Amino acid sequence: MTLVPAEPVTGFGTVTAVPDLPAGFAERFRSNRYDLGDISLHAVTGGSGPALLLVGGWPQFWWQWRKVMLPLSEHFTVIAVDPRGVGRSDRPETGYDSVTAAQDLARLMTGLDHEEFRLVGHDVGMMLAYALAGDHPSRVIQLVLAEAALPGISDDPSALPPATRAVQATWHFMFNRLPSVNEKLVEGREDLYFGDQFATKGATPDAMPSEAVALYVEALRRPGALHASFQPYRALDATIAQNKVRMRTPLTMPVLAVGGAAFRGAGVASDVRRVATDVKELVIEGCGHYVPEEAPDALISALLTFFAPTGSAPA
Repeated sequence: MTLVPAEPVTGFGTVTAVPDLPAGFAERFRSNRYDLGDISLHAVTGGSGPALLLVGGWPQFWWQWRKVMLPLSEHFTVIAVDPRGVGRSDRPETGYDSVTAAQDLARLMTGLDHEEFRLVGHDVGMMLAYALAGDHPSRVIQLVLAEAALPGISDDPSALPPATRAVQATWHFMFNRLPSVNEKLVEGREDLYFGDQFATKGATPDAMPSEAVALYVEALRRPGALHASFQPYRALDATIAQNKVRMRTPLTMPVLAVGGAAFRGAGVASDVRRVATDVKELVIEGCGHYVPEEAPDALISALLTFFAPTGSAPA
């Protein structure tokens, strides 16, 4: 069934009201909310050619892809989605486990008449992209997984790990899973909590410009946004169990595993090789966790090379 998009949505969080868009972006891309029946998802779409779905990470929304979308739209129909609970998509109380959230994305692509598609996921979006490819392998032609761990598959730090940078950057997993005290502690201090996240995970403390951080913080101060931002972490027990089942059937489509040298680096590919048989590795020097914003040119080049008919990732 083809989805009929709602009237184009405007205002904060859409193409019409976010800063720092490249020249010509708003002429090529549009914001729509798509009604899937039990949930409506916001996506920014544009370009022509085979479908390419971009799924972003925490605590961001589709805007994190702004620097790569125009060049990719020269070759692909680009769909940058706000998953369940993110940006201008609905924020239901439940459904943040990987099966349900990935099924949202599969239904969106079916409704947009894209039975097969290429898929890129970053951070929490990497977790959803793995779930989508694992649950619907015939639909994902090629897969790119960037800068995250895979719950239940990657090695987890112990409860009392040494004070390393990796621990400093991942302590929020336990904090975010708490039922309510986390929201009470962060509310009104979003700039402090999320500002520290961006400063810690970039290649340098100022790798993410203050203006970008401020926009993400503003989005998280919208009604219901902070609560929804913690929900995927609160659903991790279910997602871990689902991943344990998925990894029994390794992915066979080509996968590009991308890490920033200043953050997860080669660890991304090491994890992905546990669940996929055809893995290419890319480590981007001078880049931290936020690959689409810290190293957009390197990411564009890697994606276009990987997605080419005989493509392989640059060393």
